[in-house]
Amino acid sequence: MHSQQIGYLPIMSRFVYAPSPFPASVSATAGAVIVWIIVLFSCNTLSFASASVVEPTTVTLLPPHASGNFGAIFVPLYPYLPNSSGDGTSRRHRRTFDVPYANARMDLYDDLLITGYYSTRLWIGTPPQKFALIVDTGSSVTYVPCSTCVHCGKHQNPKFDPDSSSTYQPVKCTVDCTCDNSMTQCTYAREYAEMSSSSGVLGEDIISFGDQSDISPQRATFGCENSESGDLYTQRADGILGLGRGDLSLVDQLFHRAMIHDSFSLCYGGMDVGGGAMVLGGLIAPSGTVYAYSNPGRSPYYNVDLKEVLVAGKRLPLDPSVFDGKHGTVLDSGTTYAYIPEAAFLAFKDAIMKELHSLKQIKGPDPNYKDICFSGAGSDVSKLPENFPSVEMVFGKGHKLLLSPENYLFRHSRVSGAYCLGIFQNPKEPTTILGGIIVRNIFVMYERENHRIGFWKTNCSELWARLIASATPDKPHSSPDISPPAPLAPPFHISPGSKVASIIFYMSLDIKYPMLESHIAELTQLIATELHVNSSQVYLSDLTYEGNGSLTIWSITPLKPAEYMSKATASDIIARIAEDEIHLPKSFGKHRISNWYIEAVPNRTWWENYRNVIIILMVFIIGFLVLTTAWLWRYRQRTNIPYRPVGSAMSQLELQTVLS
Repeated sequence: MHSQQIGYLPIMSRFVYAPSPFPASVSATAGAVIVWIIVLFSCNTLSFASASVVEPTTVTLLPPHASGNFGAIFVPLYPYLPNSSGDGTSRRHRRTFDVPYANARMDLYDDLLITGYYSTRLWIGTPPQKFALIVDTGSSVTYVPCSTCVHCGKHQNPKFDPDSSSTYQPVKCTVDCTCDNSMTQCTYAREYAEMSSSSGVLGEDIISFGDQSDISPQRATFGCENSESGDLYTQRADGILGLGRGDLSLVDQLFHRAMIHDSFSLCYGGMDVGGGAMVLGGLIAPSGTVYAYSNPGRSPYYNVDLKEVLVAGKRLPLDPSVFDGKHGTVLDSGTTYAYIPEAAFLAFKDAIMKELHSLKQIKGPDPNYKDICFSGAGSDVSKLPENFPSVEMVFGKGHKLLLSPENYLFRHSRVSGAYCLGIFQNPKEPTTILGGIIVRNIFVMYERENHRIGFWKTNCSELWARLIASATPDKPHSSPDISPPAPLAPPFHISPGSKVASIIFYMSLDIKYPMLESHIAELTQLIATELHVNSSQVYLSDLTYEGNGSLTIWSITPLKPAEYMSKATASDIIARIAEDEIHLPKSFGKHRISNWYIEAVPNRTWWENYRNVIIILMVFIIGFLVLTTAWLWRYRQRTNIPYRPVGSAMSQLELQTVLS
């Protein structure tokens, strides 16, 4: 388990695996030595565990006002490695729009708890250069690695090349910004609490949001990195998409240019399902939306006025001020779990445990942390309310948000049917932090223009069908006759240093089963080409009939003779699967990748790592002793054979005549 902090916000990601058994025996005969050596090398038994990223300075840049269509921009999210956050102060002025709302449908993949963060795809420059950016509501600047970067890590996409873009312009040095050494161009610098940093120059170019955006690409200011360190250097995503408060925030820039309403929204999928969407711009709030006041002057982060918490309908015996310490109650898109002050945590834990009558408390998945876990609830997420109580968050004016068990629980990674509390005590300060787990299957609308945040309980994987049922566009790579299958197993974390044994993913196609069956070899080669792997690594695990189409389950294995693939290699493959970068000929019809998970070789103890070497040495020693003993025995046998000295007298044998 590792802990990181964004500003003051703690970020936790847990990685747990159980050891795998290895049977062994040794023969005492010399002939068995060779046999056992071969067996030990060829039959190394493994069991797989299923595995289903303080801004001190804000540069003030006020882009020129421009007229345009007040649409909404929709971009997809993809989870990736953790990263940092920041803050900033906006000089934004409130304005109202009397224009219709627009939207577009974009799908997401994966689950928040797998990697802790989501990222989106943006295109910068002319022609467009693609980037994977971590969505961060606590950061006020968007930046990507620059081609001139002297210390940047290896990321998902090539660095941004200003010379290759015909529309790029540097932001010239003025009194409103920090300038470079030559006093010609504005710079930015960000340092984060987990000891990572980013610095570079500011530039302006065309930013595009995908072919389903309701507005045309727009000019925006962003950071072009010349140096990065810490997590920013090692993460796979290219950079940060700043959604926080500040004039460099992408939301502020688009709002200042009168391109969108001063709002954006996020929707994270539920436990074991994932999915969701992000909306830049405003939407008409659906009926049943619960609102919480968000005071922009309270802190640089998005806060809500949490007053009390109810468990099973019973109010926790707490003073409301417990949720108002320091920065208050912060809603952070980057934090995975929730962290509350000590008094609130103890009261919450006791209230939950009093309601669990049929469950047994067990140890957590990580021995280094005292997680509060319970077994006996079963694996069906829909039945969790039968065993765990409901929780309600009460905001100002008495507005209540009902939370399901999946909003405060995470699966135990070692015990089937067991769950652990995903709400922890904030170890450092009285700030309350509500991370992504709290808002799974909740559509969260950041209505900055109205100083409030709206919550609407929904199935985020079916967001557009629920939100805009009358105007749902066709879904890319999908068929209306094919529904997403249930996952084989819940997704789990990949522990640092673990070796990925295989990657499993589901693919639905709208081609009928009999027609598909004869083209499996061709489909296998196509998938291998699209995922940049060898065809020998792609295996069809299952093929079944589903509605008017077919459901296939595929396994991507290491390149032989390797027993596993590195985490970096697996991440590249997973990214292509998650973004559905598999493009098939029209003869295969439309397709959709609906789920994926990982089988990994778990981290092993010292004994597990060196067990085979020790056993082999023992076999050689025993074999040597057996062979030595056999040779000594034969040698002694030869010393007991009688012999005569050379030249010694011998009795004459009588020659007998053979009579005819």
